[in-house]
Amino acid sequence: MAVSMATTTTRPAVLEVQDARKTFGATAALRGLSFDLREGEMLALLGPNGAGKTTLIRALAGRVRLDSGRISLFGKVLVPGAVREGLGVVPQELALYGLLTARENLELFGQLHGLSGKRLRERTAWALEWTGLIDRAKEPVAGYSGGMKRRLNLACGVLHEPKVVLLDEPTVGVDPQSRERIHDMLGGLRAQGSALLLTTHQLEEAEGRADRIVVIDHGEAIASGTLPEMIQRAGLAGQRVRVDLAQAASRAPAGFTLEPGGLALTATVNDVTAELPALLAALQQQKLAVRDLEVRGATLQSVFLALTGKDLRE
Repeated sequence: MAVSMATTTTRPAVLEVQDARKTFGATAALRGLSFDLREGEMLALLGPNGAGKTTLIRALAGRVRLDSGRISLFGKVLVPGAVREGLGVVPQELALYGLLTARENLELFGQLHGLSGKRLRERTAWALEWTGLIDRAKEPVAGYSGGMKRRLNLACGVLHEPKVVLLDEPTVGVDPQSRERIHDMLGGLRAQGSALLLTTHQLEEAEGRADRIVVIDHGEAIASGTLPEMIQRAGLAGQRVRVDLAQAASRAPAGFTLEPGGLALTATVNDVTAELPALLAALQQQKLAVRDLEVRGATLQSVFLALTGKDLRE
């Protein structure tokens, strides 16, 4: 469940991106992108293919050098090549060694993060418990299911207890049960004080779990805020009424729009209690048999499409 914005807007920013710009040849991947991530929140970063998300994540992780702009972590400006202390990265592509066991992977990544001795053993034991992989700890990772690999991938990225975690599509390609387990794990990280920056194409995940949302397109932030704020800015305020008819209508009753094919009607209302009775009366007056009726607010998907368009991008 998303944390109330009243508890996040007053928290300090732990990660700030200001006027980030990056060009590859004639392609401008980032064009003045700015946003911040606040202590303990989950911020969803959304955008169509080619919007600049991957370039941004690589810049935050230190793998891409910006042409201009600034990235600050815990108030300290990051210079090219600087160690990102306190930052964890969980990549979309699995960063695991298939011939090694879960324990061996964890020990290796722990050492890369600077852990050793007793601390490394403690964190490895924690990670195996956290991921539910204790019973499979001595098996080569190559034989794991997709969900098991995703959980281990996540654990390897946060073994050093970072307070800012970059999550690039952490649930891609997994079943619903594994997805819920991963989000339970992310909830545990937040309970320990970590701030999460999540990139995802699973819009329902962002809608139900993120505190704030930033939509980027063509390398720029085109909208940001809570879901209600995004709905307002996209011009999608109000409730949408959809009526499925038993038989096709030739014309729309008062207050409705007739969908192509004549079997569905839609309307937008601001006050369901006050406005819905008149719409139902219009249906009765035209003697239209209703098969189904739905009233709902705008979704993140409708906001996303309104902001970025419906054209397919490969």
